[in-house]
Amino acid sequence: MQKIDNPYGMIQTVEHCESFSIYRSQDSTGDCEVTVYPVFSGIELVYYDVHMQSCDINLAKGREMLIITHCQEGRIEFEYKNGEYLYLASGDLSIQKNTENIRHRYCPLSHYHGVSVAIDMNRVPRCFSCILDDVFVSPEELEMKFCSEKPYSIMRENISIEHIFSELYSVPENIRKGYHKVKVLELLLFLSGLEYKGESEERRYFSRSQVTAAKEAKKYLLAHLDEHITITELADMLGISSTSLKICFKGVYGDTINGYITNCKMQKAASLLKNTDKSVLEIAGIVGY
Repeated sequence: MQKIDNPYGMIQTVEHCESFSIYRSQDSTGDCEVTVYPVFSGIELVYYDVHMQSCDINLAKGREMLIITHCQEGRIEFEYKNGEYLYLASGDLSIQKNTENIRHRYCPLSHYHGVSVAIDMNRVPRCFSCILDDVFVSPEELEMKFCSEKPYSIMRENISIEHIFSELYSVPENIRKGYHKVKVLELLLFLSGLEYKGESEERRYFSRSQVTAAKEAKKYLLAHLDEHITITELADMLGISSTSLKICFKGVYGDTINGYITNCKMQKAASLLKNTDKSVLEIAGIVGY
């Protein structure tokens, strides 16, 4: 492999060969690796292995793009320039238009595994029947179908979608190139025939003020693990209602406040037991038990 200039906005080593490119990044919160496979003219498959908080990978880079993203594990946040925040959890699918509208990408749990189909609308074939007979899929029609009202659409975990993507996470290397083509065509054909009814009842986006409150709540709770803080006290401190705080906290972190903090306490206790000589009683006091 050879090192090349980085077109994806990441900050470290880029490795490249004929069949794929690897992009790596690292900061104080962890690291990530992104692998990009060309599939058709104007279409790439992008695999993410992220274990850090910031994840600003700019797939658009000045191009008119349609990005189909599936979250396999963890959680990813998209902050839009209009002030809305969008979240994908395990099994969720998003279809996003012109990802230059995204101001920031973030992993609330510092853990995200997923794959995106990145479609360059100026280079992709107008209809895929030129590649395979009877596959009458128009990228422009998909864009209109899913991104006409908002620059994104969200679909919750779906058995049919899960079937398509699950096989993409374990493709044998000797058939990868052809298999990627088959699966991308399958996905696009499936989405083309899908009856889409708009956003689900469960809201997947939040305002900047709500997200800020949820992140401040997490920061405060982690700094005071030894204290018992009620949700009401926390909400009053942040100037938000208890109900709103509970809803947006779960929206950002995928867990209730009590569930999240309990898990953090258990993780810290386990780490202290393993890495220090402190007694169980001392550790219990440190984590508020």
